[in-house]
Amino acid sequence: MERLPSDICLKIFCFLDHQNLASALQVCRKWKVLGSDNTLWCNLFRERWGVDEAAFFAPQPLESTSWKHVYETQDRCDRVGLGLKIIKEGGDYFLVHQGKIQRYLGSRIKRKGVKECEPSTTSNHVEEPCRGILDKILFFLGDLEAASADAKRGRLL
Repeated sequence: MERLPSDICLKIFCFLDHQNLASALQVCRKWKVLGSDNTLWCNLFRERWGVDEAAFFAPQPLESTSWKHVYETQDRCDRVGLGLKIIKEGGDYFLVHQGKIQRYLGSRIKRKGVKECEPSTTSNHVEEPCRGILDKILFFLGDLEAASADAKRGRLL
């Protein structure tokens, strides 16, 4: 396929569903670029959710959002819902709200060459305990509660 012209590769990619297209993106750099084509992902979006939804969710010209990103967000909404959720994709954990990844929480998979917990030092040379996934979730929920309380106070004023 490396010798095929780009337009023929794109025509072949048009026959793939979103899962196979996402897999094809991982084959090589050329396929990643070709498979990220806005027209491919727009057509996949229209096939799955219809023309009306595509018109509503279409990326705006001034935004840097691609149809691939819009598709992934809508797919995540379908899979996990619109509310605030903690999801696991592969071995990684993410905080998701309305289908959009808000924060990377960490991974339970130990990566080669990366220590599970490396204490960091500040300018005072005081070691800070490293935070695991659960600590990050609790920290984020604390931030969320504080922001929610501020929003409620703002509505009361």
